[in-house]
Amino acid sequence: MRDFKKYDIWQLSHELTLEVYKITSIFPKEELFGITSQLRRATSSIPTNISEGCGRNSDKEFNQFLNIALGSALETEYLLILSKDLNYLNQEKFQDLELKINNIKSKIYKLKQKLT
Repeated sequence: MRDFKKYDIWQLSHELTLEVYKITSIFPKEELFGITSQLRRATSSIPTNISEGCGRNSDKEFNQFLNIALGSALETEYLLILSKDLNYLNQEKFQDLELKINNIKSKIYKLKQKLT
C-alpha cells in the first residue's frame, strides 16, 4: 500500500483544495448550491481519488483512480474559467489558480505514464 501523503501531487492538490474553499467563501450566496459547491467537490475529488488509489492493490487500479483525479482536475479548470468569466475571481487570482491546476494535471499525467 502506498502512502498518499508522500506524493507531491497529493500535497499540491490538497493545498489547492484549501485555497478553493477559502476563495469560494466569498462567492455570491446564490451560488452556494451551484458553482461554489461544484468547484469545491471537483477540487477535493483530486486528492480524494489519489488517496483512494493509493490503497489499491495494483498499478492498474491506482492508474484508474488517477484517471478520475485527472478528470476532476479538468472539471476544476473549467469551473475556475467560469468563475473568472462571472467576475467571481479577478484575473490575477485566476492566473495563479490556473497555473496550480495545470501543474497538478501535468504531474498526474506523468505519474500515470510511469505506471503503464
